[in-house]
Amino acid sequence: MKKLLANSPQNGVRRKTVPDWFGGARRTLCRLSCLFLLCAAAFPQVAEKANEGYKTKEGRAGVAKGLAAPDREARQHPREIVDAMGLKVGDAVADVGTGVGFMLPYLSHVVGATGTVYAEDIQTDFLDQARSRAQLQQLTNVKFVLGTDRDPKLPAATLEGILVLDVYHHFDYPEAMLEHIRDSLLSDGKLTIVEFYKRRGAMGNGDRALEHIRLDQDDLIKEVEANGFRLVSKSDVIPNSQYMVIFQKK
Repeated sequence: MKKLLANSPQNGVRRKTVPDWFGGARRTLCRLSCLFLLCAAAFPQVAEKANEGYKTKEGRAGVAKGLAAPDREARQHPREIVDAMGLKVGDAVADVGTGVGFMLPYLSHVVGATGTVYAEDIQTDFLDQARSRAQLQQLTNVKFVLGTDRDPKLPAATLEGILVLDVYHHFDYPEAMLEHIRDSLLSDGKLTIVEFYKRRGAMGNGDRALEHIRLDQDDLIKEVEANGFRLVSKSDVIPNSQYMVIFQKK
């Protein structure tokens, strides 16, 4: 049996016929499209291993102790990192994945009272701790932003600099994050990433870095450059452990 197209016989248009399989094929195509979208939504998060300890409040409380460790300043050289970012008084800068707010005092000081620091995280309990740190140190130029795993929710075309410190390997959706980060930078804005090497011993003894870190330095640079940035500089922060790469928006 064949179906008739809805052409009116009164206007002299000859009626055409289509076989029954046409409607079935169309329905099959629709089902395949829906299946494709579902598969895309279910695509595995690339940082699942790195984020295992962040899935519960208890796990994040353990992480927070390390983020606020008394020896972190001596190990991580925060002042040198901020100096390398080239910020000045009055600038707007974001700390993406601020955690407990370790970098906020250093960023706040360099941009001064006329500048702004956006402290972003996707966990409310981390933001609460960062907010307490800022209040305790009277950092009045800090604004707090609750982001998502795909979008840090920063203001568009506003920032001179963005810092991603020990956080890039936690990005579940790096391309989406980089797109939004790029959109939030001014035309000459810079993205500074401090990250662990993917090599034995980079995160203490053993193979933790090999399991925890998704990309080593060269591959991270390629991924960032493929998403609208060009490399400006690279250097060691902690030899054989951490490096710093600075990119400019293309």
